[in-house]
Amino acid sequence: MILQHKQRKLKFSLVVSDLAGGGSVRAFLLAQVLKKLDYEVEIVGFLFGKELYALPPNGINIVSIPGRNYPEFLNSSWQVLQKIDGDIIYAVKPKVTSFGLSLLKKISSHRPLLLDMDDWELSWYGGFEWKYRPSLKQFARDILKKDGALRFPDHPLYIQWIESLVPKADAVTIDTQFLKERFGGVYIPNGKDTAMFNPDIYDSQASRMRYGLSDYRILMFPGAPRPHKGIEDILMALDRLNQLDLRLVIVGGNPYDDYDDKLIQRWGRWIIKLPKYPVEVMPEIVAAAHVVVVPQRDTIIARAQFPLKLTDGMAMAKPVLSTRVGDIPEILGEAGYLVDPNSPEQIAEQIQCIFQDFELAKERGRKARERCIEKYSIEVMASTLKSVIAQL
Repeated sequence: MILQHKQRKLKFSLVVSDLAGGGSVRAFLLAQVLKKLDYEVEIVGFLFGKELYALPPNGINIVSIPGRNYPEFLNSSWQVLQKIDGDIIYAVKPKVTSFGLSLLKKISSHRPLLLDMDDWELSWYGGFEWKYRPSLKQFARDILKKDGALRFPDHPLYIQWIESLVPKADAVTIDTQFLKERFGGVYIPNGKDTAMFNPDIYDSQASRMRYGLSDYRILMFPGAPRPHKGIEDILMALDRLNQLDLRLVIVGGNPYDDYDDKLIQRWGRWIIKLPKYPVEVMPEIVAAAHVVVVPQRDTIIARAQFPLKLTDGMAMAKPVLSTRVGDIPEILGEAGYLVDPNSPEQIAEQIQCIFQDFELAKERGRKARERCIEKYSIEVMASTLKSVIAQL
């Protein structure tokens, strides 16, 4: 008698540097793509904050280890290494806390290693201009003091070092042209589950009623405000327009600092802030928007990014108002509204233009959804990633 065994699914261990940081969003997206390809997926990572930055999709297992600075980091690292048990390792971001540990696991276990990059990590510290040139005394402080800078596992000096090891990965995936030019790799955009984000199954007016937004024309930013994301330019545009039924709805907020509070102190009359929601709830939230706004400023941080908010709006067939920064003009094509960065006056003009002919704006939104399905769906991501995996 011949016994037939069901073939075991290959397992991916997605390794995240900090589940309390923004990199977890890209990890969750990649996990969805891998699940679509019928792999078993587990996300393993440090938690340097008190709570998850974003809520994971249903069916994604998360293993978190409390993050510690050196020397306690060594013990935490050992715990994470024990949890990385996938047949294929997929590190998210070139950091010691993700790619560095994944390299160690690759060496000890001889398992294939992928690296994903959705940011240029050094851009947060000045990019090409950043240098670490301390005096001997300062270097001693950074190493020996309990809160010394070099005790932080993701200090930019360590990031600089780890970037030189990017070629050690068996394959690299990236999401912007900037990163491709700098590091090479295969382009996998920040796509969207366009079956989940489907405007045909949501009632915009009902969503506005549910979230207390019925009295307003809603400009929505469905993410965490940071200075490079240009939220201040939207708010200055609202000051300029001074139309009392306009509101900027921010979803989730910024977990890193008090930037949200500073925005509310100055422009509170225009802002409605909603809490963070699981990805499964986000289509209903975005359905409430009249316009999705992604006003990136022209910084090296922004040029290295593919803003997820773009595909939120595109998938939900919303008019998308954004800026000519990085890959954004290529992502939107003719299906959105573009202005120059750092231009509140142009933003104000486009808001007026959108609402003066809102039927035309909605038609442009429908074209944006078609473009999202064609170029930025999870299916497109899965097709590309499947090819990358086949070559391992």
